[in-house]
Amino acid sequence: MSQEVKDIDLYLKVINERDSAALRQLYRKYEKLVYSFSFKMTGNTEIAEEVIQEVFLKLWKEHAPYNQSKGKFSSWLLTMTRNACLDALRKRKRHETVEYIEKDSMQVTSETPADIVEWKEKGKAIQDCIRSLKEDQQRIVHLFYFKGLTQQSISKSTDTPLGTVKGRIRLALKHLHGCLKGKGGNTE
Repeated sequence: MSQEVKDIDLYLKVINERDSAALRQLYRKYEKLVYSFSFKMTGNTEIAEEVIQEVFLKLWKEHAPYNQSKGKFSSWLLTMTRNACLDALRKRKRHETVEYIEKDSMQVTSETPADIVEWKEKGKAIQDCIRSLKEDQQRIVHLFYFKGLTQQSISKSTDTPLGTVKGRIRLALKHLHGCLKGKGGNTE
């Protein structure tokens, strides 16, 4: 049984049977990937942690149903993560009235040193893989995933046909998937 089938089976148990054990399995499998992606996108541990909670809560409440015919479960989960990051950043920007004070040295955390090292390694692997992309793919991935631009706005701002933008994103994701798999990353 392939890893993707397991993800789908777990997802269906969560949705159809309200199986909290299946949700816990998906959470354990993907929490570090979602966190790394969220942190890379937001640069803020607090927001990244809120995003993890939001993504898995949406999954539990079926606010964003997964359609297997549209792609891999992990890609769908990262798209939800990207959207949750953009929402959190917009919300924070609207409500931000005082300057952020760095409190990391006083913050109590449940993260172990091993967790922090693993997250940094995964983040470095993602950065290395992004750097291995062709320059045009790097630029589009950066604009789409980390700047939050739509495919249409990327097309307009870079004077690139929309189909080319979509194709570059698709090729970049395929390359990143293979690259991360080669580095021992969990890409399923």
